[in-house]
Amino acid sequence: MRVLAALLILIAALPARAEEVVLGLSRTNVSITTDFDGSDILIFGAVKREVAIQSDPPLQVIVTVEGPLEPVTVWRKARKLGIWVNAEAVEIDSAPSFYAVATSAPWNQSITAVEDLRHKVSIPRAIRSVGAPMDIMDSEAFTEALIRVREQQGLYRVEEESVELQESTLFDTSISMPANISEGRYLTRVFLTRAGKVISVHESEIQVGKVGLERWLFTLSRQMPLAYGLLSLAIAALAGWGASALFRAIRSG
Repeated sequence: MRVLAALLILIAALPARAEEVVLGLSRTNVSITTDFDGSDILIFGAVKREVAIQSDPPLQVIVTVEGPLEPVTVWRKARKLGIWVNAEAVEIDSAPSFYAVATSAPWNQSITAVEDLRHKVSIPRAIRSVGAPMDIMDSEAFTEALIRVREQQGLYRVEEESVELQESTLFDTSISMPANISEGRYLTRVFLTRAGKVISVHESEIQVGKVGLERWLFTLSRQMPLAYGLLSLAIAALAGWGASALFRAIRSG
């Protein structure tokens, strides 16, 4: 009886369940068609809790959307004999094809460096590069170059203070996906943080894939490359003949 009483006292002394995320997505599938020009994903949710709202330190929300991982070779050009050529290369083991980060507060108020390293939240932490050649001392510059290029392409983005957080309970944000995204599984994560420390994580998925004519052409190019090549030549020849016929008709008219 004494042991049972001690266990009951211990359970009663435990804190209430931590705050948790209840997440929703405006869509869980994105279809890539021939006229696809990008898509916006609305991510919204609420904080489920069994304790009173704690205002100090305030709750913060970080949302990330990560595209399929892929190896990437990054080259550095050098000028030799008056010509720019590829000189050095670093193999990046794993980099997201798309990565977006949205926060409810400035980055330095949202998460600490230790927690970022642990959960791989920021763009540099999401990229894995461990196989740089020993003779390249500044291998981090290659990762920075990859990030810079993909930021220019709209594939990597950080949008601070773009998550609307109301009463430390309801939140929402919108993530824009450009037209040049890759097919595959896109991992969506929501982090709740206090004083920069992660207190809850929720994960969901968005499936991105080609449909219709785009899917048929893609499948044909992979499974029957010869037929795809012949079809491309036929379409090109037909387009050339049509343009020539239209030009002759205009001239004769």
